[in-house]
Amino acid sequence: MIVNTRDSTAVPSREGLSSGETLSLVSICMDAETAGELRQLVRSTHFVRLQAELRDYPTEDDLALEWTKEPGPHICLIDFDRDRKSAIVTAERIHQRLPHTAIFATSSNSQPDLIIQAMRCGCSEYIVKPPDREQLLEAVVRVGGRRREKRELLNGQVLTFLGAKGGSGVTTVVTHLGALLAKSCLRKTLVIDLHPTLGDAALYLGFTKHQYHFCELAENVDRLDSELLQSFVLHHSSGLDLLPAPDQSEPAPGVSPEAIGQTIEFIRLQYEFVLIDSPPGISEQNLELLRHSDQVHVVTVPEVSAMRNVVRYLDYLQRIDFSQEKIRVVLNRHLKRGAITDDEIEKVIRRKIYWKVPNQYNQVIRTINGGDPASELSNSEVARCLMGWAEHVGSRPDSDMEKKKESKVEKAPKAALLGLLGL
Repeated sequence: MIVNTRDSTAVPSREGLSSGETLSLVSICMDAETAGELRQLVRSTHFVRLQAELRDYPTEDDLALEWTKEPGPHICLIDFDRDRKSAIVTAERIHQRLPHTAIFATSSNSQPDLIIQAMRCGCSEYIVKPPDREQLLEAVVRVGGRRREKRELLNGQVLTFLGAKGGSGVTTVVTHLGALLAKSCLRKTLVIDLHPTLGDAALYLGFTKHQYHFCELAENVDRLDSELLQSFVLHHSSGLDLLPAPDQSEPAPGVSPEAIGQTIEFIRLQYEFVLIDSPPGISEQNLELLRHSDQVHVVTVPEVSAMRNVVRYLDYLQRIDFSQEKIRVVLNRHLKRGAITDDEIEKVIRRKIYWKVPNQYNQVIRTINGGDPASELSNSEVARCLMGWAEHVGSRPDSDMEKKKESKVEKAPKAALLGLLGL
């Protein structure tokens, strides 16, 4: 029997493997019966190659050998029965050193807590002895299918939104801009709420409860494929998809920056636009996120404390040689006759304001309370502003897209598309 680490993942067909692709496999401390089944599997298929059979659990020095160099084998099969502690250490080391290598655990013990333990140390499959050859083959094919998916599909833009301080309106900007990109511009768009706790993106889009969140997805990055991703995603009526924050008051367990980066890189292959609602501050997780972003939008409001933080962000990013071309400053709750003028703001931050979102608080609150911004009828200044931003970012040059947009507008008044409010 084979236990996949998330039972909602369906078994792919063997056609999921690319034509001519061969998957390399390394076995570690296999017992005689399992080793024999593995050799028979290799002899009976044309797409699995047994790269090495290790009789002992590798030490730290052993992990510097040729087979462990990047990109490493496609699959490592580790026997957990001989010495479970050493097997766990081995799995953790391989998972850390070779993040693109799938790790299978084999054991005669199928207790749920032991399966969870193997999953937490990086294993994507748990094979219960004696192994069934057909199920073992299906597990191998799953690895090939995930590799194929990563080579295909899209190469979307990752836009990260970082608040100058709490309450700058990042979540509203992200959710509403994302819904406009999905509904009005017809772009495949995903919003990720990266707040470790008390994230509001799901609530702003009308979702009151959800089972999974981004942190759990990132913990399973080694077995991430499109089907697993979609089992985590919430689908909004506007066409926008959402990966929510944890639906709890206590923070979710920490996820490594490397896992966040790998997850983002996979997701960008599935969507045209990925909009990330990031918590404020320069943490290790946020720095890793910025490295994988095509654009970084620092969202601020016209207040002295927020302006000070914007300057701090910009100075820090310049010191670490972060690309200045990627950075955009967005002025939220903009007033034409505010206490701080646009010229004064640009002088302080030493760059032009990228986008100005007008202050229409009451209208925005009504939209948030409704939970379905794309269905709100509005021809307000803030709606026109956000629509212009979405079209600036997401418009397509080809005429077919323009025809689709025109057809969309004929079926629903343009004012309905403008109803995504903001901030």
